[in-house]
Amino acid sequence: MTSQSRPRWKSVVFDLDGTLADTVELIVQSHQHTIGTKLGKQEDPAVLRTWIGRTLEVAYHDYCPERADELVAAYIEWSDANTARLLRGFDGIGQVVDQLDAAGLRLAVATSKRRSQATRVMSELGLDEHIEVLVTMEDTDKHKPDPQPLLMAVQALGGTPAEAVYVGDAVVDTLAGKAAGMSTVAVTWGAGHPDALAGVRPDRVAHTPQELSSILLGAPRAEDGAAVDRPGPRPA
Repeated sequence: MTSQSRPRWKSVVFDLDGTLADTVELIVQSHQHTIGTKLGKQEDPAVLRTWIGRTLEVAYHDYCPERADELVAAYIEWSDANTARLLRGFDGIGQVVDQLDAAGLRLAVATSKRRSQATRVMSELGLDEHIEVLVTMEDTDKHKPDPQPLLMAVQALGGTPAEAVYVGDAVVDTLAGKAAGMSTVAVTWGAGHPDALAGVRPDRVAHTPQELSSILLGAPRAEDGAAVDRPGPRPA
């Protein structure tokens, strides 16, 4: 980043699971426990990872509508009991959030998690002191890929979609950001598959937290003589 660099956006809205917090293993194990104990079977972990970013109600209604409420309740109970054991942070993400806060960017989280779960995750990872606004499952009638949660977060920050960027690891994150009229950054360290992320054409892709920091803090783009990240996996 050069001395002339400056943040490209005024507001940054983050997804939580797989973006700020390494909850992928917690989520997959919670689903496997729920499906195993309630339905007597196991599901392909790759399938369960595609549910990340959706609300539990939507995921289980699509999977087993006649027992969706029972499955949601069982998931929440097991997940709450095992959060401390399975929750992890991503190396470098705390520093990114610190840098953005210090640079004066307004920060929010828009997640499909319930508020009780989201606040616990953010507190345990020390992220809550930097995040001004938290939009959770209970706050909106519609959820990602619908833009409603993102628009609520931007409005609460006092900004506009054109001045904001949404950062997430899942296809639904990029779709929601585009629908909201926001810029989008896809990160590849979460649950999303690089090819699937490339297919929805995010504006930028970050492969590491350090790359994310450079994007959000205004590192030069290709038109300024620097390379731009392209969607998809890194070359071997």
